[in-house]
Amino acid sequence: MPSAAYLSGQAALVTGATSGIGRAIALALARAGASVVVNYHAHPEEGEAVVQEIRQGGGQGVAIGADVSREEEVAAMFRQAVEEFGTLDILVNNAGIQQDIPFVKMSLADWRQVLAVNLTGSFLCAREAAREFCRRGVAPERSRAAGKILFISSVHEVIPWAGHVNYAASKGGIGQLMRSLAQELAPERIRVNSIAPGAIKTDINRHDWEEPEAAAKLCKLIPYGRIGDTDDVASVAVWLLSDEADYITGTTIFVDGGMLLYPGFGTGG
Repeated sequence: MPSAAYLSGQAALVTGATSGIGRAIALALARAGASVVVNYHAHPEEGEAVVQEIRQGGGQGVAIGADVSREEEVAAMFRQAVEEFGTLDILVNNAGIQQDIPFVKMSLADWRQVLAVNLTGSFLCAREAAREFCRRGVAPERSRAAGKILFISSVHEVIPWAGHVNYAASKGGIGQLMRSLAQELAPERIRVNSIAPGAIKTDINRHDWEEPEAAAKLCKLIPYGRIGDTDDVASVAVWLLSDEADYITGTTIFVDGGMLLYPGFGTGG
């Protein structure tokens, strides 16, 4: 894991930061020296628990609640974050949900809810972050970039996923949102990138990695032969948000153990 000097003096906001990948990234950013806004949705005690972990490690953090699909709540969250830390340097768009259902049974509500959180929420947060970055501009004592936006996407922005059409569509949308924003915001010295995880050990897929039979089945889709940990994603996030990656924008890094290599074709298909 990178040292505390990596992001010293910077402030970051991580959406959906109370569990899984979001929590791991929030903790890793704090260890790398950033002050961290821990976004939670409905349970403030979960946000405060992550903040306590950050503070116990010697870092700075604050928990702020917001439903990222609601414009007014997102705007209020960013106002509070800037009041707390003076400005922001980093946004990690991590909040996301799944509502898995066969396509012919999928309701419009099922479709809208996933797109609202995963895609519209990413848009709303990125817009607020970009406005703050443009307002402040480059502050060389903080970072070579005026700001950094990182989307947490999925291998399913590329790999089709039957039974998860709403989720896959939202992640495909994130791919083009990220690249289009990177193109538009690069002249402002704002970097925009994505990390696309594959199978990672989180609560949402606990059965798939805790049950030996299910884990063995899942590993058949992963050429590298193991299911990822949240720190596998967090360590890449810290590096990608640091000045060591200053010349990288508009890129998706797949953290997937080779899942995108279509392992079924490894022996000729």
